[in-house]
Amino acid sequence: MHTNKTIYTIMKPISLVPPASIHATIQLPSSKSICNRALIINALSQNHAQLRNLSDCDDTRVLISALQDMPDTIDIGAAGTAMRFLTAYLSVNEGTHLLTGTPRMQQRPIGILANALREAGAHIEYAGKEGYPPLRITGSRLTHNKITLPGNVSSQYISALLMIGPALPDGLKLTLTGTVISRPYIDLTLELMQAFGAHAQWSDEHQLYVEPHPYQAPASYYIESDWSAASYWYEICALMPEAEIELPGLFRKSLQGDARVARLFSALGVETRYENDKVLLTKSGIKTSRMEYDFINQPDLAQTFVVTCALLDVPFRFSGLQSLKIKETDRMAALIKEMKKLGYVLNETDGSILSWNGERCMPDARPAIDTYEDHRMAMAFAPACIIVDNLFINNPQVVSKSYPHYWDDLRRAGFNIEAEP
Repeated sequence: MHTNKTIYTIMKPISLVPPASIHATIQLPSSKSICNRALIINALSQNHAQLRNLSDCDDTRVLISALQDMPDTIDIGAAGTAMRFLTAYLSVNEGTHLLTGTPRMQQRPIGILANALREAGAHIEYAGKEGYPPLRITGSRLTHNKITLPGNVSSQYISALLMIGPALPDGLKLTLTGTVISRPYIDLTLELMQAFGAHAQWSDEHQLYVEPHPYQAPASYYIESDWSAASYWYEICALMPEAEIELPGLFRKSLQGDARVARLFSALGVETRYENDKVLLTKSGIKTSRMEYDFINQPDLAQTFVVTCALLDVPFRFSGLQSLKIKETDRMAALIKEMKKLGYVLNETDGSILSWNGERCMPDARPAIDTYEDHRMAMAFAPACIIVDNLFINNPQVVSKSYPHYWDDLRRAGFNIEAEP
């Protein structure tokens, strides 16, 4: 089967030089969040729907390959979403499989999801360290339909459980205790399930119910472009002295929680105009003096706003970032370290808050940003070249995880990108 190990062949660092102005139309990748959910749901529907505008990113290609081939050992590389969704999917499908990934993936906890599935009757063994991949999963009929999880766990655990709900003999009653984070991602999952004929909904603020009603897939399903990927073009527009950027395939009424990026960037000088399933970004000249926001529902946007605000000299306090510690890397620690290279001193509080009050330090003369096998580190820091001279990005190939043609799109927009000799 295809694994994405080749993706992490070491590439030389790249240098970036921005154009004087940008006037570009950029075809974004389709939404990874929607693609990955649609693939799992469609597989549970016996693949009756034609999925249109599928992403070509690593995570999606790995998931397609796994679902098509179903080998004894499924290596999903660095694809965390695939790890979580396949853990639940394999639990209700016949056969025994070893589910594994990169060394970093084997450090990312999966115990909360695996143990919840075990409580429902799943046959899951830890093939290495307790609570972490690799997992040995034998598909079975899950007999218990009541599961309780903390509401502050990764929404992907919750989505993974919801999506297999229609396949359970008695459906699924899922109770979330405490504060529920990343609710838009849960809502996205419910909307997609409903589009494929499932009966799934919130029964109250903390309970979800999925009826034991099989999926009934539509003939075809179109996948919207990725608002998370759009965030880097918003950042570019905010930082450039002159910019006009058209992004096709984005909807005003989007299922994606990260569509909030449009409203948030209005405070940083970017105006969004919606025109027939596309958006046009222009500069408004309006800039807030300070930004505070709770990213509990949009954690993937945090890196973009940390870099943008600091470079625009806008102090900030961003909360709700606790899930950043279990992403591709500990994104909070990575942001603090890499922003210091650019001359900005960030502060972390309570493992969930990042703030910057204007404190500066001596920047590196030739800052080389480490990317930590994390696509969003590379993409959020690349636009910093608009403000910071002599900027380099190490291991730039990591963008293939979600936006394989990111560097090509920057070149099309006028950026000069060269590999270090």
